[in-house]
Amino acid sequence: MSRLNKAQDREGASLSSSSNQPVKPVSYGALVRGNANFRNLWLGQIVSLLGDWFNLIASAALIAQLSGTGFAIGTLFVVRMLAPFVVSPVAGVVADRYNRKHILIVTDLIRAVTVLGFLLVTRPEDLWLLYTLTAIQLGISGFFFPTRNAILPDLVSDRELGAANALSSTTWSVMLALGAALGGLVSGIWGINPAFVIDAMTFILSAFFIFRVNYQEAVQLEDSEKSIRRGLQQYLDGLRYLHRHVEVLMISLHKAASALFVSGFQVVQVIITASIFTIGEAGGISLGLMFAVAGVGTGFGPILARYFTGDRDPALRRVIILGYGLASLGLAISAPLTSFPIVLFGTFIRGAGGGIIWVFSTQLLMQLVPNQVRGRVFSTEFALFTLTSAIGAAVAGAVLDSALGVTETIGWMAALTLVPGIFWWFWMGGNRSTGESPK
Repeated sequence: MSRLNKAQDREGASLSSSSNQPVKPVSYGALVRGNANFRNLWLGQIVSLLGDWFNLIASAALIAQLSGTGFAIGTLFVVRMLAPFVVSPVAGVVADRYNRKHILIVTDLIRAVTVLGFLLVTRPEDLWLLYTLTAIQLGISGFFFPTRNAILPDLVSDRELGAANALSSTTWSVMLALGAALGGLVSGIWGINPAFVIDAMTFILSAFFIFRVNYQEAVQLEDSEKSIRRGLQQYLDGLRYLHRHVEVLMISLHKAASALFVSGFQVVQVIITASIFTIGEAGGISLGLMFAVAGVGTGFGPILARYFTGDRDPALRRVIILGYGLASLGLAISAPLTSFPIVLFGTFIRGAGGGIIWVFSTQLLMQLVPNQVRGRVFSTEFALFTLTSAIGAAVAGAVLDSALGVTETIGWMAALTLVPGIFWWFWMGGNRSTGESPK
């Protein structure tokens, strides 16, 4: 067993022995007021996510305007998901080998330059450029998001971790709601290009806030540890960690399982708003509303659920089952397409379920995974999520161009979303999870 593996097991054992000790969490307000490092990281997240959703709405509306086919729209979401998957093996090692704060700043600045290239896409013949720039932007994001998850426990105490994770996840949801609504409004009234400019500016502002974080590098590498060969070995060590800790692996599969059946709905949303419930240029306003309502749901669901579960490990695991049920119910409500308000209501319920799955699985990993391997675990989790999201988007795009209608497509998504929830239910029953770190 390698030295890293031994260190991981020791820390895992330490976490195991202390995981059942009650820890009184801090309030959200106290966290933001009292922890300046988290506050700056959080402010950077706010402005960066605002621009992200401006970009997505503008990109989807632009493709709907220039092409409008299910294949073209599905390709956008496939590219957005596959790019982070491709870089994930490198991203996880980088997050565990180098200064995480510096990684976040550099990735923000590179993305700021990249998104300005979207201004050059003006004709159907330019769609290849949009896909290429999207691949670069989301490939860089494949370094940013796992690193951000890895650095968060470094900046907060055990008492603050639950509130920090919930607040960060809720911020994602709120900015999805606000950014999608504003992005749809900007795209629908003033056109698409202003959204890309705003996105570039938010990345620069995010880098400024992260620069203000006072962060000491958690891992200091010796010269012998910096070789490419050693980097590959560390990546394989991360995979071995997941192989040895099957329960951690199962938890890290939740986002991927949910995305496989739900992510295709993002493609369906573009068709719904461009062809059925069209508000604004290329359906930009109605698309923004759908993403906004989903964002409200993803924020409301986990915050309400956490009121009852707290940060208690067994309760977090059980409520994930509820998340799958709500996601399926929301899709079933939207499927008949009887009216736009009903579709929005179903989207809210689906978002609440998906938010519970996302936030609670992240919380469990933050509580269980030791620092030395955290970047690689979150990178692997993100890779699996992006891969299944790409598969789901590709299948949805192909199905929408076939004889199967929109209603039938959503109905199948609703049914299949229950499958991973049922599997997790049986897994919990068979393993009698106690909240301890797996040996």
